Amino acid sequence: MPPGKGSGVDLGPAMARPFTGIDPAAVEDIGPVVRGKVRDVVDLGERLALIATDRLSAFDRVLGTVPYRGQVLNQLSAWWFDQIADLVPTHMVATPDPNVMIARKCRTLPVEVVVRSRLTGSTGTSLWTMYAAGARHAYGIRLPDGLRKNDPLPRPIITPTTKGAAGAHDRPITESDIVEDGLVETGTWEEVRSVALAVFERGRQAAEEAGLALVDTKYEFGLDPDGRVVIIDEVHTPDSSRFWRSATVEERRTAGAEPENLDKELVRLDYAAQGFTGDGDPPPLGADLAVRAARAYLEVFEALTRRPFAPAPYPAAKRAVAALRAYHHA
Repeated sequence: MPPGKGSGVDLGPAMARPFTGIDPAAVEDIGPVVRGKVRDVVDLGERLALIATDRLSAFDRVLGTVPYRGQVLNQLSAWWFDQIADLVPTHMVATPDPNVMIARKCRTLPVEVVVRSRLTGSTGTSLWTMYAAGARHAYGIRLPDGLRKNDPLPRPIITPTTKGAAGAHDRPITESDIVEDGLVETGTWEEVRSVALAVFERGRQAAEEAGLALVDTKYEFGLDPDGRVVIIDEVHTPDSSRFWRSATVEERRTAGAEPENLDKELVRLDYAAQGFTGDGDPPPLGADLAVRAARAYLEVFEALTRRPFAPAPYPAAKRAVAALRAYHHA
């Protein structure tokens, strides 16, 4: 589906009964449940069941729900895991339900690997926020004077952050500090950075073919029981990545206007326009903004996968639990 067409999916069922998560009691005989910001995770022993909800998190807080967000992210990540299987092993085992992914347990590396190709962003850890405040040396990288917001960088760069505890902000860190502080062993980090850049390039090419610009993204990596580097969590979704509509990028940049964001950034920018940038209690996620975000997420899904989005039935919790139970007892 070409970008800009929008999706004709009826958002009504997901708006009326958003998927906020499962009842831990419904799976207590299968395994304990840990509720993250946007996923419910069921410990199955050697594997995990990652249940993608419609909860949307920004500024390290859950702001509300976005219709079909969980299904979009789960199915799009599964699609990407297939696309990059020749570059790096992934944690995906199966997707027994549109909102459920079975994953191998891995030891998560304690850094988030952010790859950027443009000087942009609105959060405290974004390159543009630091640059606009006068920083010319960020994440161990020297930046020249005279750049404007959304300008392209000479080449994609890695700007890692530590993984903040619940409710805490991520902290910028340099690549050398990652190794020197013992967060990641030298050889492992070299492999991680090489894989991250290769996966980003694969994503950039696929996005370009879909009429999108993959601007930046966040990856998470882990080590499997054999010590192999594995990519985990999600890949190139509108939650973890910044997508712009390619056709209007340069025109809008020349005019000094924001690009057409097709990702979570449109939520962040709306909140920033309301005066909220991460401190204090955020305002609730309004219905109009939730719909705008849903339409953007659906557009990215359909443009990349070249297939229409098929909404799963709502309410979603009972369906997801039934699929998980069937998988577990198979």
